[in-house]
Amino acid sequence: MNTQTIEQMKQLRLYGMQRAFNSTMQSRNINYTNDELIAYLLQSEWDDRLNRKIERLTKAARFRYRAVMEAIDYHHERHIDKNKIQRFTTCDFIKNKENILITGSTGVGKSYMASAIGHQACSLGYKVMYFNTHKLFTKLRTSKADDSYSREINKIEKQDLLILDDFGLRALDSINRNYFMEIIEDRHGKRATIIASQLPVDAWHQIIGEQTIADAILDRLVHSAHRIDIKGESMRKKLRKKH
Repeated sequence: MNTQTIEQMKQLRLYGMQRAFNSTMQSRNINYTNDELIAYLLQSEWDDRLNRKIERLTKAARFRYRAVMEAIDYHHERHIDKNKIQRFTTCDFIKNKENILITGSTGVGKSYMASAIGHQACSLGYKVMYFNTHKLFTKLRTSKADDSYSREINKIEKQDLLILDDFGLRALDSINRNYFMEIIEDRHGKRATIIASQLPVDAWHQIIGEQTIADAILDRLVHSAHRIDIKGESMRKKLRKKH
């Protein structure tokens, strides 16, 4: 009877329930009532499906770092408002379609913070995509050549959270500027975006170029955005000193 039940669970892809049922059958110290057993099996299946969903979302995001909010360094020299960052754990900024702009010099932890917020979003079931900004533009140029551009842009537009890292390392040419404008325009008021950059926001206008387009992009990006400017020494240098 139990063997048949387990096989049916496998065929129905109730993997969490199957493992929990196996565990219960193998243990001699667990005595559930019928109601408790059903609740336990259902909770096990629920947890398993949630964990697999989080794993899929995290894999699809292609983060640069395996980062968690709990590991963010709030040392006083970094001038990070801990309360502000911890409020992002609820991901209400995604519900509210708000942007986060993270700036700071090389190695201070911008990418890690952006990735940590992204991982948190995945854990809450949001669809996230992480890109190095220059590599994204290169990918879009390639997609123009093989007629997959519309598909790529639509995919980006549908993400609950888009993370653009290392923005501003290179000035935008006319093609990349138009790509950037289209991405920001598509997401404005509809989805949340995080941008991490070594350059202060005041310098972004020059990096984008073409005053009219730069004005339009920054108006959509910066208005009501959460801004984080990380100070202090490079975290990578600190780690090297410790070793």
